[in-house]
Amino acid sequence: MTRHYDPRKRILVTGGAGFLGSHLIDRLLARGDEVVCADNLFTGAKRNIEHLHDHPRFEFIRHDVTFPLYIEVDQIYNLACPASPIHYQHDPVQTTKTSVHGAINMLGLAKRLKARIFQASTSEVYGDPAVHPQTESYWGNVNPIGPRSCYDEGKRCAETLFFDYHRQHRLDIRVARIFNTYGPRMHPNDGRVVSNFIVQALKGEDITIYGEGQQTRSFCFVDDLIEGFLRFMDLPKAQDGGPGFPGPINLGNPGEFTIAQLAHKVIQQTGSRSRIVHRPLPADDPMQRRPDISRAGELLDGWKPQVQLDEGLQLTIAYFDRLLSEGSATPHIQAA
Repeated sequence: MTRHYDPRKRILVTGGAGFLGSHLIDRLLARGDEVVCADNLFTGAKRNIEHLHDHPRFEFIRHDVTFPLYIEVDQIYNLACPASPIHYQHDPVQTTKTSVHGAINMLGLAKRLKARIFQASTSEVYGDPAVHPQTESYWGNVNPIGPRSCYDEGKRCAETLFFDYHRQHRLDIRVARIFNTYGPRMHPNDGRVVSNFIVQALKGEDITIYGEGQQTRSFCFVDDLIEGFLRFMDLPKAQDGGPGFPGPINLGNPGEFTIAQLAHKVIQQTGSRSRIVHRPLPADDPMQRRPDISRAGELLDGWKPQVQLDEGLQLTIAYFDRLLSEGSATPHIQAA
């Protein structure tokens, strides 16, 4: 399949100071685009983009997507939303607003500009799945009133809005469902399993496993995910001149590991003497999570993850080791 890419676009990335957003911006700048990063720094961090401070094609705007943004761009990547339970449960009403109002505001902007827009959705739309692995045709098993639903249902509603804008206004959308992603620039205190285990191991603290550790996850290294983003956004429009394939597309690594396996890998790679301790499972924690990426492979020029878990953990551990040695891995927010 021929890749179509028009050089030098002006691109808005909401949530651009976050883990995924900052890596995406690096790739966009590297290929010659101009990038506007919008972030309210609730979970994003200036250190993720400080290396871009003097870049001539980079601009930072401190902005909350729950309010309209008036700007001229060619494409939009909507990544703004807290993505870890400790952060999105801190202010669940604001989390839902970020997903829903943020989608409305960014879709309105895209409609006015006739711009292609990307939505960073999530595997959480599948909830605690009754189908394994999860395909895009699966509608999910989500608790609409549980403590995780501010994020799960917020993202599901955002998908609804994107597809309604696509159908009603022929807006050129791209919706990607992101599975567990890890790598450098993860927030050290976001409560997600990879960052939790690595920081605990490097500090010599007990490694906390919720439940027996037999629940499974699939871990995708950040570089592989961002490559999927770019290929998806570069898909050409349909032959009739209308919008191209809108999605949804699963993006993740289909390799499946138990949480206990991950803990042992982290202990081995860090050389830590940390003990493993068990705590009760949180409410609505899914027992299985693994993407079927057949659709992505077919549509995105054979895209599939290249970085295996052992290699990705080495790179991530090195990042957190450096962060801890600098004294930067300090709490950013406390859960309510």
